[in-house]
Amino acid sequence: MATTTLKTTSLPREFMFDGSRIPDPDPRMGVEEVRDLLTPSYPEIATATMTGPEDTGTSLRYSFSRAIGSKG
Repeated sequence: MATTTLKTTSLPREFMFDGSRIPDPDPRMGVEEVRDLLTPSYPEIATATMTGPEDTGTSLRYSFSRAIGSKG
């Protein structure tokens, strides 16, 4: 009888915004906490839509996309 061993690894997270890769500031933080942390540096993230995670093979990528809308 053959036995099979499964190996699990956790992939690091990365965040993308406006074509820029933003490393994970703290893996223990939730995604919304990361958004709150990044908002002072990237104010548009506050209203951006988030997609992900996308498995890139080397990381889990979360992408922030600018909200499209009109003023006034």
